[in-house]
Amino acid sequence: MFKRSVLSVALLTSLMACSANADEAAIKKTLQGQFPDANISSVVKTPYAGLYEVVIDNQVVYADSDASHVFVGSIIDTKTKQNLTDARTAKLTAVKFDSLPFANAIKTVKGDGSRKLAIFSDPDCPYCKKFEQELEKVTNVTVYTFLYPINGLHPQATAHARAIWCAPDRNKAWDDAMLRGVLPTNDGSCKNPIDTNIALASKYRVSGTPTLIFANGQRVPGMVPADKLNQLLDAASK
Repeated sequence: MFKRSVLSVALLTSLMACSANADEAAIKKTLQGQFPDANISSVVKTPYAGLYEVVIDNQVVYADSDASHVFVGSIIDTKTKQNLTDARTAKLTAVKFDSLPFANAIKTVKGDGSRKLAIFSDPDCPYCKKFEQELEKVTNVTVYTFLYPINGLHPQATAHARAIWCAPDRNKAWDDAMLRGVLPTNDGSCKNPIDTNIALASKYRVSGTPTLIFANGQRVPGMVPADKLNQLLDAASK
């Protein structure tokens, strides 16, 4: 009886897993048919409300069991008050910090440089300039700035990024451009990593600037004030 019972449980578990996998595959197929241009990277059944988590174009959304409805928004655990969607998104979009090609970034060491931060930044992006003003208030950090011009928004950004990289002192050229509105006058014809950085941003699906990547892999899009930045740097260093 014991052996039969164990076998029955194992068989039931296997059948349930197969059923879940079949449901996930069916949902993915249905959604892919409805959104043919979308990149659906995964479909996973959640333990709540009978919903399925769908990662579509690097965004977490939810679908019901027959994919007749898609839900966009955050799911909150009312007991812990945790935003489950934000936590899951952070895990899915995390970047292995040490794998970044730092030789293609402008390196700035402030104070003891103990905390680490990588930034995808566009020299013509107004929010990037605001962020640099906030970064001026922060010390004890090593910053790696990957020049990432978004020409669709700023037509001269690639030329400006190349000129900054090709300047005799890149750090000064970057600070002059972002904090003082003064661009270098060279023609940007030196060997530079701008196209490589654009490809890297595409690989990680970085769609806006500034995008911050912390030492623990956490990715944060958008302008962050200095006090919040310090909190994130400290948390990532633990």
